Amino acid sequence: MGWVFIASLAIALAVAYKPLGDHMYRVYTGAKDTVVERFIYRLLGVRADAEQRWAVYARSLLAFSLVSILFVYGMQRLQDKLWLSLGFAPVPGHLAWNTAISFVTNTNWQAYAGENTMGHLVQMAALAVQNFVSAAVGMAVAIALVRGFARRGADTIGNFWVDLVRGTVRILLPIAFVGALILVAGGLVQNFAGPHEITTLAGGTQNMTGGPVASQEVIKELGTNGGGFYNTNSAHPFENATSWTNWFEIFLILVIPFGLTRTFGRMVGQVRQGYAILAVMATIAVASVALTNVFELRAGGTVPQAIGAAMEGKDVRFGVANSATFAASTTLTSTGAVNSAHDSYTAFGGMMTLFNMMLGEVAPGGVGAGLYGMLVLAVITVFVAGLMVGRTPEYLGKKIGAREIKLASLYFLVTPILVLVGTAVAMGNEAGLAARLNAGPHGFSEILYAFTSASNNNGSAFGGVTVNTPWYDVALGLCMALGRFLPIIFVLALAGSLAKRAPVPESAGTLPTHRPQFVGMVVGVTIIVVALTFLPALALGPLAEGLLS
Repeated sequence: MGWVFIASLAIALAVAYKPLGDHMYRVYTGAKDTVVERFIYRLLGVRADAEQRWAVYARSLLAFSLVSILFVYGMQRLQDKLWLSLGFAPVPGHLAWNTAISFVTNTNWQAYAGENTMGHLVQMAALAVQNFVSAAVGMAVAIALVRGFARRGADTIGNFWVDLVRGTVRILLPIAFVGALILVAGGLVQNFAGPHEITTLAGGTQNMTGGPVASQEVIKELGTNGGGFYNTNSAHPFENATSWTNWFEIFLILVIPFGLTRTFGRMVGQVRQGYAILAVMATIAVASVALTNVFELRAGGTVPQAIGAAMEGKDVRFGVANSATFAASTTLTSTGAVNSAHDSYTAFGGMMTLFNMMLGEVAPGGVGAGLYGMLVLAVITVFVAGLMVGRTPEYLGKKIGAREIKLASLYFLVTPILVLVGTAVAMGNEAGLAARLNAGPHGFSEILYAFTSASNNNGSAFGGVTVNTPWYDVALGLCMALGRFLPIIFVLALAGSLAKRAPVPESAGTLPTHRPQFVGMVVGVTIIVVALTFLPALALGPLAEGLLS
């Protein structure tokens, strides 16, 4: 049944691929704006027909993000004075900083229990708003890079404010609205109950805080929120009620990142190029889902082998296979939602969740972030191929020069530096070590996972490390901010550089970038780069634990 679950999911994604991809193409290339969008532009003082150079686009994005951080931080600190606070105290400064950075960077790492920390107004006006707009920011950056490939001799790459508003209003909001209705039909809660007013759960009673759970859940599964209302998110019956809602949430996680490859192909005028990028993403994703399932179903380890299943930390509603598929999907993207405890996975199953994030979350990756990350990998691949045959590398009719390859290299150096340096510093001081639940290789994996998740803007956690401390809140907050905005700056600079380049005519020596050969090369480069970078760290953690079990 686990394989039927996966196969039906693949079919549904294939059915949605073309219509959703074409819709997003029309959203970002259409000349007309809706009435709602024109109203928002007037409020912002934006001219929708004014295009921006990459530096102006980047400044607009950074300014919007900075204001968002200050707004989310301020609402948390003033929570006790706000309407619908539910009587909760102001959020401590270090936690408010971490949470503001987390939601604005689309990481949505939660070092707190949402139901016991945040009132309804903060949940809705601060956190849920960022669930939408932070995802729209990632989509805007991806579209800007695609314009860089598509345009010839241009100085501009679009308008950030237009891309932000259109992505939110025409893509994320409609899907979230329909998805919330479907999840409510599946048994998720959608109300404004106060503390302890929701008490009924299957098998007994619980004291739970109610709230707008269903709408937040669908936003989360669109790849924009890793925490959820209860922090246990998709493992909680109020947020993931049945096996079919579990299937639907995985579908929501994957549908936009995969669909954007169709949008990419349409925008560059070569649909087959979109299929090539899709094939790279799908190849890695299928391999990851299969391996995660195998490692969990084989139940490596003394206790799982004795009972015949690795059910610790998994919900009986979903079982091993559906939990493993959810885990692979959420770590291959920047969603960060979980329906099981990754900390309880087998050594090699837990390693797969780590490895997925270390790939840079490009298969299919985060909403927007997956596409621009994969396109940067494609640039690196054609550069490597050019070195092998002694030719100047070209991609989509653009020569890849020294400036472009430097920007691409800097993009992929950011997160490994943050992950490895952050883990090393945590392992070298008492504040970092004191937060571990376990010693030995598994304790190391807990800390490695935290910095990998934060630096790659994923948001999931092994769960065995106590991160709501001043040291971890500050350290992981820095990793989330640098891991989000530095790569974005490099991508936008790359987009601006490519947009200025004149097209290069194809010749007999041009590398075809739409064939299986190129797909295999990109897959190989992706895995090799990650293996060379992170293998020593993995050897100290999950690999060592797996060999000892």
